Amino acid sequence: MFHFRNSLRASIYKIDLSVNTMSWYVYILECADASYYTGITTDLKRRVNQHNAKKGAKSLFGRLPVTMAYNERCNNQIKAAKREREIKGWRREKKIKLIRSVSEK
Repeated sequence: MFHFRNSLRASIYKIDLSVNTMSWYVYILECADASYYTGITTDLKRRVNQHNAKKGAKSLFGRLPVTMAYNERCNNQIKAAKREREIKGWRREKKIKLIRSVSEK
């Protein structure tokens, strides 16, 4: 699969960037010490299993096990990464509010 960063290259190769071939997710994990970890993936279940098997982020090794607290679907990897960066910049209280807003529905 080819990934092109700009539409100029995509137009040269006649690739339709509007076609969504894969869903990306931004997620928040709750760690054993009640801290939160934010990341992106294409497969939520696999990613949680990787983290808990110590095959994910090294920063989580001392905070396992982790559980899924929140996730949202994004149209592509770029949008998921931007949303991840936004959420990572939030204070803990704002993350908790986001998690609760979804769990209360």
